[in-house]
Amino acid sequence: MKAFTKHTGIVATLNRSHVDTDAIIPKQFLKSISRSGYGPNAFFDWRYLADGKPDPDFELNHPRFEGRTILVTRNNFGCGSSREHAVWALAQDGYKVIIAPWKEVNNERVNAFADIFRTNSTKNGLLVVELGDSEVDLIFDRVQSQEGLQATVDLTDQRVVLHDSERTTFSFSIEPGDKEQLLNGLDDIDLTLKYEPDITRFEATYNSYLS
Repeated sequence: MKAFTKHTGIVATLNRSHVDTDAIIPKQFLKSISRSGYGPNAFFDWRYLADGKPDPDFELNHPRFEGRTILVTRNNFGCGSSREHAVWALAQDGYKVIIAPWKEVNNERVNAFADIFRTNSTKNGLLVVELGDSEVDLIFDRVQSQEGLQATVDLTDQRVVLHDSERTTFSFSIEPGDKEQLLNGLDDIDLTLKYEPDITRFEATYNSYLS
């Protein structure tokens, strides 16, 4: 997969919490055995009217978000089923980064992203960034007030910089293993191949009669 180091793009906002994977890519599109062609069907039930035309009331269809590559949304994004197709759909629809907040509800932490969605994103080169609730609120406000707002997301320095008049900057945390995988563009096969010499030595000495 392609390595991720730094990305600059237009920010789009989706003001919805608990967006599940069926909303991201509905089940009728999971029949294909190909990993391509999912992009136009991302958020299908919200994105299109019954006649197949784009729904003008769906926020991501707004002309101000044309060409967007960074999505800022609310907490618990990617919940529901474990379908990896949801990440494929988002990536093929042009998104490079998804930003969401963690939130405290009834003294319990609700993460920005569902765990399996986070894992699927990393192994497909899609960076997910968790910020605080107030920080995401600020991004929503800036996007609302500045059409075409861009941001730069720097994985090496672990920061998000808005291209507003204040160059507002947020720092984020990421698991070291996830960071290494993204920076080096390593998918699951690549990670396995790092141990190819060990695998080869094992196979050369392994006695199948002992199993």
